[in-house]
Amino acid sequence: MIEIWKPHVVVAAIVEREGRFLLVEEETDDGIRINQPAGHLEPEESLVDAVRREALEETARNFAPQGLVGVYRLPAAGQRPTFLRFAFWGPVGDVEPGRSLDAEILRADWYTLEEARSSASRHRSPLVMRCIDDYLAGLRFPLTLLRE
Repeated sequence: MIEIWKPHVVVAAIVEREGRFLLVEEETDDGIRINQPAGHLEPEESLVDAVRREALEETARNFAPQGLVGVYRLPAAGQRPTFLRFAFWGPVGDVEPGRSLDAEILRADWYTLEEARSSASRHRSPLVMRCIDDYLAGLRFPLTLLRE
């Protein structure tokens, strides 16, 4: 019998406003980590719907994806599986009053580029900074690249 390998598909929201990036602090098995608003694609969900949902759940803000920054593969290491990450860029609205964050999210906050870089040892993965760097380098692909 042939074993079928399947990476974990995740989405991430790259949000920049006035030189600051919206990042979340989250409780993980490895302690408190910093990440973009991000999470797993659910069955029957489009990638765009997934990133909107994840951003709302983790920041209490509506995210409006404008395009794709890139698609990234983070190879398996130790117990960690391989991840396939779709990173979107776009703006967010104001915090929705009364909306709580996902249980594992401690806070969502705006980080300068320098703050994001200096906290790299606490990033959830090396893709956090890679996505910011690619965004700053002007990588932008239209959402029409994605087909459902």
